[in-house]
Amino acid sequence: MSTEGVVRMAPVMGSDDGTQYHKDFTLSITKALGDQLAAALEGLDRAPLAEENIARLKEKPGVYQLYLNGEFVYVGKADKSLPTRLRNHLRKISGRRNISLAEMAFSCLYVAEDFSALAPEQLLISHHKGQGDIPWNNNGFGNKDPGRQRDHTIPNRFDVKFPIDLARPVEGLSPGETTLHELLETTKTGLPYNFRYGTSGEFKTRSVHVPTADMTADQVFQLVSAEIPAKWQITALMGYVIMYDDSPNMYGSAWRYYRDGQPISARPEAELTEGVETGPPTQGD
Repeated sequence: MSTEGVVRMAPVMGSDDGTQYHKDFTLSITKALGDQLAAALEGLDRAPLAEENIARLKEKPGVYQLYLNGEFVYVGKADKSLPTRLRNHLRKISGRRNISLAEMAFSCLYVAEDFSALAPEQLLISHHKGQGDIPWNNNGFGNKDPGRQRDHTIPNRFDVKFPIDLARPVEGLSPGETTLHELLETTKTGLPYNFRYGTSGEFKTRSVHVPTADMTADQVFQLVSAEIPAKWQITALMGYVIMYDDSPNMYGSAWRYYRDGQPISARPEAELTEGVETGPPTQGD
């Protein structure tokens, strides 16, 4: 029989003969973007986390990485302004013990606003976590005020390792007479860590004398605690300070209380301070 003009068909892949002519293909665009972001940041120099370096940045959104003594410790993003976000970190670190701004550095990339929708910091986090942990991500460094319901809970690891500094001067004080309400407001805005307090109508009429403009947080809290009613107390937790009418309520992560004008030292629960020096410093240290 002649075969002229007969077209021979190739075997059909995926048929019963075990061949395959189709399969799933996955293009990991997000992984590729994360790898490219990490490579771009790795190719940059690192600048000390200082105002003069932040001031040179453009007011644009972007991603950034922080370094402590040369070690990569944190990745974050700024939806609108990299300088604003980095200034927030600078201020926060300036109010902590066991760490110095001189130890901190940063690098950053500007990104287009439409790219921000892809959560570039999450792409970087995924990239780096594939190579190991990122010490400050997910341990409380970027957290804001946790709220009243969390005051009795175990503090985050960042606050345990780098507790607040009560020897820090309160910015914006003016010597002379003021109201307790105004002093509380000035203290809240003049500290690089959160100071949350309850309110009372009495605070707006209670007069307080501020002896000098260069008072530390510790000195201001002693002054305030002497003016508030006896049922009130100020509590220095490891990451922030609170003031409520709950004296003598005790807090597991408190390391200093202020009652009736006096500081009262406390020891945070042992499991919170393992390997970390958190005892209250004397004034001036």
